[in-house]
Amino acid sequence: MEIIPAIDIIDGKCVRLTQGDYAQKTIYNENPLEVAKAFEAAGIKRLHLVDLDGAKAGTVQNWKVLQTIAANTSLVIDFGGGIKQEKDLAIVFESGAAYATIGSLAVKSPTIFVEWILAYGADKFLLGADVKDRKIAVAGWLETTELNIMDFLGDYLSKGVEQVFCTDVSKDGKLEGPSLELYQEILETYPEAYFIASGGVSSMEDLYALKALGCSGAIVGKAIYEGRITLEELKTFF
Repeated sequence: MEIIPAIDIIDGKCVRLTQGDYAQKTIYNENPLEVAKAFEAAGIKRLHLVDLDGAKAGTVQNWKVLQTIAANTSLVIDFGGGIKQEKDLAIVFESGAAYATIGSLAVKSPTIFVEWILAYGADKFLLGADVKDRKIAVAGWLETTELNIMDFLGDYLSKGVEQVFCTDVSKDGKLEGPSLELYQEILETYPEAYFIASGGVSSMEDLYALKALGCSGAIVGKAIYEGRITLEELKTFF
């Protein structure tokens, strides 16, 4: 199972929100490149980079952070937040992202996303599914839809998307453990998916539990920044 640390960006700084609430923001580092280099030095291969300003504005904002990390590390980066138009998508790929993370657009403008899949290849995208009570949440978790998580994932997996991650918004940033039951159901229903767990990881025990379920990857954020999981501990996981 891949460990994929998250760096969330507001105003070019590394931050974390609690349950997607922009009012509950903690700044962890003024320099995201320092954080990325520390991850790389610990043996991490991949990075989940989230442009929270972009998610709120509806257009990519912090692409220079992506560009800097891509140019100065060998991390495989997926980048999301504000990718609503093809010009945003182009900026993300030109700035060094291996994958574009698509969430809200896949819900609200499925025709556009399918066009991108056909134009760029399904393997260039990471589908993000944010969930509240099994329903898809969009717009930086500010809005909940009536779309069921299982139907949403099934639709795009059938269109060739391979990598998906699911975040239970009720768990995110609270360090209370991941949604193991939900993830188990997803894995049993869609065993072919490269499924990445996200949200709630609070300890190495959580990571071992996700690995035992059969998750392909796990996104870890606050637990690292709060010292619940150390980079030294992560080295033992690989």
